[in-house]
Amino acid sequence: MLFQIKSYLKFLWNSKNEHGVHSPFVFSLLTKCFYDKKPKREYLILKNYRKSLLENKNFIEVTDFGAGSKVFKSNRRQISKIASTAGISPKRAELLFRVTNYFQPKNILEIGTSLGLATAALALGNTDAKVITIEGCPNTANTAQNQLDKFDCKNVENIISEFESFLISENLNSKSYDLIYFDGNHSKKATLTYFEILLQTINNDSVWIFDDIHWSPEMEEAWEIIKNYPKVKVTIDTFQWGFVFFRYEQEKEHFVIRA
Repeated sequence: MLFQIKSYLKFLWNSKNEHGVHSPFVFSLLTKCFYDKKPKREYLILKNYRKSLLENKNFIEVTDFGAGSKVFKSNRRQISKIASTAGISPKRAELLFRVTNYFQPKNILEIGTSLGLATAALALGNTDAKVITIEGCPNTANTAQNQLDKFDCKNVENIISEFESFLISENLNSKSYDLIYFDGNHSKKATLTYFEILLQTINNDSVWIFDDIHWSPEMEEAWEIIKNYPKVKVTIDTFQWGFVFFRYEQEKEHFVIRA
């Protein structure tokens, strides 16, 4: 916790808003997407999706393949507690919806479904997109699938698999993902492994979003390595998320933005 407080204070010191940005691409993204305050009808769907989970007092046995939980001491967890502590926040879900709506990606990959709070935001952001979401825990994935069905998110394919097993088994040479949301395993090794495997799927307009880039010292190390990778042209650090863009025509630039 002390590490994250220090990291956040450093972020606040270095961060800017749209007035400190001279890149037309990033300025447009901030003003038309990040800072868009207009109400959206999809926000109500996301709110009700969350409300339904918060009212679900059932317990499930969770299989955790990731870096572990800082909240839960047991693998037997109440669905409402998972939704309130481990799921994407309402503000972040709305931002993820806006980002998806802004870029209109056709092929979306999510690594780490959890209860589907972020999945719903991705699916609603572009209802014409195909969203593939991967979850290692069967009980968690089944809960998410029930929710996605309940809220009519029909453009989602829910796959139960360990993340690396899925990535290795897929023929990624023939795949191109327009947006990838990484929210599965908050360890340096896993994050960099997924990053390197999935590089073969990028196109000029690909958008990658890494969750919890300041979760630990090693996640910050992973983020620095990703930023410095030759194919990465633009990054945006919003503290909670790290955005990565591969736009070949752009000069390499890194931004720290309050969002």
